Amino acid sequence: MCTIMAYCGKSGSTELVSSGLEATISRGPDDQRIIEVADGVLGFQRLSIMGLTPEGMQPFELEGNYIVCNGEIYGFKKLRDELTAKGYSFKSDSDCEILLPMYKEYGTEMFEKLDAEYACVIYDCKLHQFIAARDPIGIRPLYYGKAADGSVIFASEAKNLVKLCKKIMPFPPGHYYKDGKFHCYCDITSVDKVIYDDIDTVCKNIHDKLVAGVEKRLAADAKVGFLLSGGLDSSLVCSIAQRKSDKPIRTFAIGMNTDAIDLKYAKQVADYIGSDHTEVIITKDDVLNALDEVIHLLGTYDITTIRASMGMYLLCKAIHEQTDIRVLLTGEISDELFGYKYTDFAPSAEAFQKESVKRVHELHTYDVLRADRCISVNSLEARVPFGDLDFVKYVMAIDPEMKLNKYNKGKYLLRHAFEGDYLPHDILFREKAAFSDAVGHSMVDYLKEYANNYYSDEEYELRCTNYTHAKPFTKESLLYREIFEKYYPGNSEMIIDFWMPNKEWEGCNVNDPSARVLSNYGESGK
Repeated sequence: MCTIMAYCGKSGSTELVSSGLEATISRGPDDQRIIEVADGVLGFQRLSIMGLTPEGMQPFELEGNYIVCNGEIYGFKKLRDELTAKGYSFKSDSDCEILLPMYKEYGTEMFEKLDAEYACVIYDCKLHQFIAARDPIGIRPLYYGKAADGSVIFASEAKNLVKLCKKIMPFPPGHYYKDGKFHCYCDITSVDKVIYDDIDTVCKNIHDKLVAGVEKRLAADAKVGFLLSGGLDSSLVCSIAQRKSDKPIRTFAIGMNTDAIDLKYAKQVADYIGSDHTEVIITKDDVLNALDEVIHLLGTYDITTIRASMGMYLLCKAIHEQTDIRVLLTGEISDELFGYKYTDFAPSAEAFQKESVKRVHELHTYDVLRADRCISVNSLEARVPFGDLDFVKYVMAIDPEMKLNKYNKGKYLLRHAFEGDYLPHDILFREKAAFSDAVGHSMVDYLKEYANNYYSDEEYELRCTNYTHAKPFTKESLLYREIFEKYYPGNSEMIIDFWMPNKEWEGCNVNDPSARVLSNYGESGK
């Protein structure tokens, strides 16, 4: 990960940008550079992943234009060869160095040509404008706000902007900003033509596209590791990666010291694929002591995101402190495409698809946000194979009737696509367990107990009246909101609302986001 920042106005200064960047040194601990341009200031903090030499340091410059980019551009060597043939020369092996030549060739049409997860800001010296853009899913973070004089400021995290902007909002994924407006260049959920192929054809394509998505994310000049929960999604990523590697990959799992559910499954997967596996054990004190820091680094009050981040943050912290790994592959985004436990209750295929569209659009404020912050705060880079653009576009286009749970097993298409020897059968067809629960049911129980003891009933009722947007509805949600407001006062609208099952569906009108409260949880927690 890296941090980018752009103060788009002549009132900007290197001192102001430097003060903003202080909040995210861990995102880019290797180097920092701030430059003034004619109409503002650009800042960059580097975590070296591709093109590790000093020549790969940003901002990049071409004929007076500048760019800062936090991104991974897949297939960049082919693009670089095409640009070299057109007369461009390159000083580094950084994938992001190709972006300014692409901008010169294609203008803002370049964004729809990228197979990438990225956030960038370009300064165009001829237009005297700053142009910002973000990948279609929002895997790489980007926020914006306005300074007191109305100047727009972009930055990787809300933390960069809290001293400079009163109101902070996430940059919409799949958009670019130009001429003071946001322009959509890609709605990743949009379906041009529904896929009605037979199940074997569909599953073969799911298999091939996910394998390609994992393979392209293995390329790095820094060391790569894998988060392994023992659930379906992370296990598939690890299995595919091990098949593509000529030596054991490094896998990491975490669990509570009392009732970790996933550790045994993660070890079973690791033993099966032959990975070099590490377990991290955490306690009640570890969880409660990290709560304030986790909410600060996340910039959210959402219950689901915070619960799931506790284990992920502590695991990534251990990886950072105990290894020289710089890149982590994770299993996020599968659920939004293939379904959660609660989407078993979808009343129709149309309702399933509508819910999937909603969740994919909101990913950048929930699971994708969690993966980015927990990993980047520990000076690591997150890569998400299930977020591969080609893979996501394909799965979104599959006839939603096929994605409904008509097989007595959720996410059946994904499971069927990898039947064979990728994973043990009982892992491949294991029931879904939410990560926050699978770290150990006790972890969530400790958090709820802590919050319930923190407030009296009277205090809870009174303090909830302080909020209108995303009003807390349990003592746990109130505690998280109050910690959030300590660091991001008045900025609750950065997050849409609470991640909860669709309460309009029968069986889903619950007041806790854990799948444990659903009637179909079944064998998930065993």
